[in-house]
Amino acid sequence: MLLRQLEYLVALARERHFARAAAACHVSQPSLSAAIRKLERELDVPLVRRGRKFAGLTAEGERVVLWAQRIIADTDAMRQDLARMREGLSGTLRLGAIPTALTAASLLTTPFCERYPHVRVRLTSLSSREIARQLAEYEIDMAMTYLDDDEEDLGEVRATPLYEERYLLLTPSDGGLADRRVVRWAEVAALPLCLLAPEMRNRRILDANFREAGAVAMPAIETDTVSALFAHVATHHWSSVIAHAWLHMFGVPEGMRVIRLERPAYEPRVGLVLTGTGPEPMMARAVLEIAREVDLRAVLDRLTGEHLA
Repeated sequence: MLLRQLEYLVALARERHFARAAAACHVSQPSLSAAIRKLERELDVPLVRRGRKFAGLTAEGERVVLWAQRIIADTDAMRQDLARMREGLSGTLRLGAIPTALTAASLLTTPFCERYPHVRVRLTSLSSREIARQLAEYEIDMAMTYLDDDEEDLGEVRATPLYEERYLLLTPSDGGLADRRVVRWAEVAALPLCLLAPEMRNRRILDANFREAGAVAMPAIETDTVSALFAHVATHHWSSVIAHAWLHMFGVPEGMRVIRLERPAYEPRVGLVLTGTGPEPMMARAVLEIAREVDLRAVLDRLTGEHLA
């Protein structure tokens, strides 16, 4: 049963004339008549008393009109309520993200902006330490950052995990480890490397993984941006350890390939955090709804599997 069929029946009950009802609904008279006949077949009851012209509604038709009016009114109210929700969500979402998660942020911000066109998003790259400070001082509304971080105390926050950071070796296709399916951290430490700078949390996590493997990485090039790192490895002179979320933005440069690294003891979780005091803001609730629908963990794991294949 289509809502349009109910609208046609209500118009006919109001106009008491097929031609006028069709004109009110902006359709042809045969289309309106056919739709009402289809409604009768679906409900298995006669709704209209027909003669040479409209002769009124049957008792069943009168009852169906009452239901139809209620359904149409409820539908209109639902649409208005949704419109108010969307139009009411306005302003600016101030979202911080650590650089290693920034590459995946568009998976959330794009559908968010599509659903809430009156909201502007200001996305800022921040260190995990700066995220903690700006959340505490209400300079940002929420952030994508590492959870359960022993180095950085986020304070009293509400956290929603998004994905676990997986690590891959990005290396030239003609390199010595290019034909491997899995490589060890100690093997990677011996390669000519380009890594993020030591002051960045991602680099400190990588250094801990190297130490756990009994190795020390001595990169020839260090940078504080993921884009600069990819620009260097694209020259085919360097290898790097990358987070799998970076593949969403940068993919695998031509002449390079990604190889799975042996799983370390610790794979940091990345999630959304917002201040833990007071009621949950409507803006933040809307972002969390998008995050549940998108499922970043599944999206990024699928993308990684495609590149590894």
